[in-house]
Amino acid sequence: MKAKGILDAFRLDNRSAIVTGAARGLGQAIAAGLAEAGANLTLVDILPADQTRDLIQGLGRKAVCVKADLSSLECIGSITDAAVKAFGSIDILFNNAGIIRRAPLQEFSEKDWDDVVNINLKTLFFLSQAVAKIMIRQGRGGKIVNTASLLSYQGGILVPSYTASKSGVMGLTRLMANELAPHGINVNAIAPGYMATDNTAPLRADEARNKAILDRIPAGRWGQPDDLKGVAVFLASDASSYMNGYTVAVDGGWLAR
Repeated sequence: MKAKGILDAFRLDNRSAIVTGAARGLGQAIAAGLAEAGANLTLVDILPADQTRDLIQGLGRKAVCVKADLSSLECIGSITDAAVKAFGSIDILFNNAGIIRRAPLQEFSEKDWDDVVNINLKTLFFLSQAVAKIMIRQGRGGKIVNTASLLSYQGGILVPSYTASKSGVMGLTRLMANELAPHGINVNAIAPGYMATDNTAPLRADEARNKAILDRIPAGRWGQPDDLKGVAVFLASDASSYMNGYTVAVDGGWLAR
């Protein structure tokens, strides 16, 4: 058999991928990148993901939308069932969905804590657990990729539940990698830097904060969702088959400063 060339190792032809938080922003770009590499997509979001579905279908791939409230574990079965029904298997899970709440530490509410931790960490783990069981039954390995954050490395300010959840994502990425590697399942994460998305709109609108952030980024600009496509495809493909438990920062050099 002819050895697979390096560019072929990045191909995702006919693989079935789930992307959460796929309606817009980073999730939409990640889903589009996977589709460009050949994958078919199950798009999960509480918001309508029709725009992302149309984008993927325009690339010649298949896509189905699943409306799901990821603050509750009740949606997990419907997500996995939809992916298997549509495409017969699950080869890639991209846990991208996440929310943020901002308030001073002294004023931060229990609701804002629970809302963020439930979506960003709790459901991430239990959806990964459900998908891992399916991947193990399929017997051909798979890829789980989590969206971490620069606040997996740093403390930040005014976002205690977000910092706690994203620090937890990095830790869970390592743990899941350790337990799932024997089954041929690679688990890694992406830590986006300061990206121009809805989550960062308040920061970009604050002239002083915006300037302070840009002054710290060696690349001199906010990241764009499309900046994640390359690393997303890499971590979802055979090209990263010897990577386990690593969190890759895509941050314009922020952490190197």
